[in-house]
Amino acid sequence: MKISKIPGCLLALCILFANSAALKAQDTWTLQRSVDYALQNNISIKQQDVQKRYAALTLRQNQLSQLPTLGAAVQAQLGSGRNIDPYTNVYVTQSYFNLGGGANTNVDIFNWFAKRNIIAANKYELQAQDRFLEKARNDVAFNIASTFLQLLMNIEQVHVSELQVKLTTSQLDNTKKLVIAGSVPESNQADLETKLASDSVTLITAQNNVIMSTLQMKAYLNLSFDQSYVPQIPENISELKVPRLDEVDPEMVYSSSQMTNPLIKGHDLRIKSLQRAYAAQKGYLYPSLSANGALNTSYTDVAKDGATGKTIAFNQQVNNNFRQSAGLTLNIPILNGWQQRTAVQRAKLDITNQQLTKDQDLQTLRQDIYTAHANAVAAIQKFSASSKGVDASQRAYDFATKRYNLGLMNTIDYITTQTNLFKAQIDKVSAQYEFIFRMKLLEFYRDQKISL
Repeated sequence: MKISKIPGCLLALCILFANSAALKAQDTWTLQRSVDYALQNNISIKQQDVQKRYAALTLRQNQLSQLPTLGAAVQAQLGSGRNIDPYTNVYVTQSYFNLGGGANTNVDIFNWFAKRNIIAANKYELQAQDRFLEKARNDVAFNIASTFLQLLMNIEQVHVSELQVKLTTSQLDNTKKLVIAGSVPESNQADLETKLASDSVTLITAQNNVIMSTLQMKAYLNLSFDQSYVPQIPENISELKVPRLDEVDPEMVYSSSQMTNPLIKGHDLRIKSLQRAYAAQKGYLYPSLSANGALNTSYTDVAKDGATGKTIAFNQQVNNNFRQSAGLTLNIPILNGWQQRTAVQRAKLDITNQQLTKDQDLQTLRQDIYTAHANAVAAIQKFSASSKGVDASQRAYDFATKRYNLGLMNTIDYITTQTNLFKAQIDKVSAQYEFIFRMKLLEFYRDQKISL
C-alpha cells in the first residue's frame, strides 16, 4: 500500500492505528484524522496559504498591466469676474458656466520585455509558494506524527507504571500480613512503602507527560483545549514494516531527497523567478516606446451665435469643440541618480543570496540525513540490547521472587531487582518507538512517501 496523500515523515509510523478497535467507546483520533484536521485548521498552514494568494494576486495584476490604460474625465466650472472666455479665448468680465469632458488611453509598444519578464518571475514565484505551502504542510504533519508517537509512548509508560504500582501494592499488602504474623520484620514493610511512594511518583510523572503531549497535540491541531483528544492505540506496533539499513544508505537518501524535497524545489523555482526579475530590471535601462491617444470636447453658456446672439446649442458646441489626438512617446532614461543601475545590481545579488540559501539548506539536509542514519543504527542496537535486557531482568526478577518468598533475600535486594525490571521495560518501550521513528524518518527523506 502506498501512502502519499498526507505529508510528514512519520505518516507510516502510525497509519496502522486507523483500524484499531481499542477505545471504541471514546471519540478516538487516528493519525490520519489528526493530520487531516490540522491541514484544514493549523494557523501556520493558513499563513503560508495567504502568502501563496499574495503571489497569485501579484501575478494577476502584472498580467493585466499589459492591457492599455483608459481613463475618462468630466469637468464643470462656474466662473465670475474677469476670466478668459473658454469659447473665444479672450478676457471678459461676466459670469459663465463651462462643461468639458474627455478620454485618454496609453499602451506600451516596446520596453525590452520588462513586463514579460516580470510576469514570468511572478509565475515562478507562485510555483515556489506552492512548494513552500507543501513544506508547511509537511512540517505540521511531521510535528503531529512526532507528537502522536510521543503520546503513544507516554501512554505505554503509564501502563507499565500502573502495573508496577499494582505489583508493589500487592507485595506491600502481603508483607503487612506477614509483619502482623511476625514472619518478617517491620523494616520490610517500610522498604516496600518507600518503593510504593517512588513508583507512585513515577506514575504521576508519566500521567503528566501524557497530559503535556495531549496539550501540544491540541496546539498543533488548533483544537479547543476543552475538547477531548484520545489517540487510537495500536494492536501491535512491532508488526509495522520498516526498511532495512541498506535500503536507506545516507548518500542514496540524500541524492533522492534533492529531487523530492519541497523546500529545495521551492528554492529552485525562486531562483528562476529572481533571474527573470533581474532581466526585467535590465530592460528598464533602455528606451521604451508607448502610444497614446485622447478625445476631448467642451460646452460653455457664454458661447454666442454671431448672427443671432443666442447661446450656441449644447450638441452643436460638443460637435464644434470635439478634438482628437494620437501620438508616440519614446522615453529615454538618461540620469536618475543611478537608481536603476542600483536596482539591477540588487536584483543580481538577490539571485546570489537565494542560491546561497539553497546551498545552506542542502547542507543542512545532508547533515540531517547522515545524523538520522547514525541515530537509526544506534536505535537498532539500543532496541536489541533493551529487549535482551528485559528478558534478563525478567529472569532475575522471577528468581529473586522465589528467593524472597522463601526468606532467602532481603527486601532491599528484592526491590532493586524489581526496579531493574521496571527500568528495563521502560527502556524497551522507548527504544522500540525510537527505532521505528528513525527508520521511517529515513524512508521519508528518501522518497517523501512510505510503503507499508
